[in-house]
Amino acid sequence: MLLQTIKDDLGTVLTEYFDKVKFPENGLFVVGCSTSEISGDWKGTNSRLDVGNAFVDTLNKFLVPRHINLAIQGCEHINRALLVERSVAEKHDLEIVSVVPAMHAGGGTQVAAYEKMRDPVEVEHITAFGGIDIGGTEIGMHVKYVQIPIRMSHRQVGAANVVCLASRPKLIGGERAKYEFTSANKEDDILGGMS
Repeated sequence: MLLQTIKDDLGTVLTEYFDKVKFPENGLFVVGCSTSEISGDWKGTNSRLDVGNAFVDTLNKFLVPRHINLAIQGCEHINRALLVERSVAEKHDLEIVSVVPAMHAGGGTQVAAYEKMRDPVEVEHITAFGGIDIGGTEIGMHVKYVQIPIRMSHRQVGAANVVCLASRPKLIGGERAKYEFTSANKEDDILGGMS
């Protein structure tokens, strides 16, 4: 598979994602990426550093100008720990764990990101605003509640399926709750004598 195809596919997905999602500046963007799945193989059977490098380079072109922090999810062999810059871990008070990525314990994308980051560390848990899952790596555990799936028109990077998530604050309350402030919010509207 041509690396340019991977970059083009990912660029198309990220362009659409950021057109649809108002991502907060300095927010956490979690990425799960199986380089094996992108290449058409089962997860963990063909980790590729060249694919990881193409992937991370393309991600950075979208995230850096938007001032969005990258968190790369590792594979199950490091308990899905996340690679972030130390400054991000410290700013968000994330617990740093003692592990570094390898091709078959973290994966090609984590190894590529580790080499490109200034001061990378692994953390055990994050609560990201949203993110992207390439190849069924299951990033949902790292996206804050309430998660919103983002329907994409372009749903593949290489041979891997793409799932995108964002989040929103919980809608709380019952029958009287409002979710937008208008002039009607100032009206004294008593329902059946309940206080």
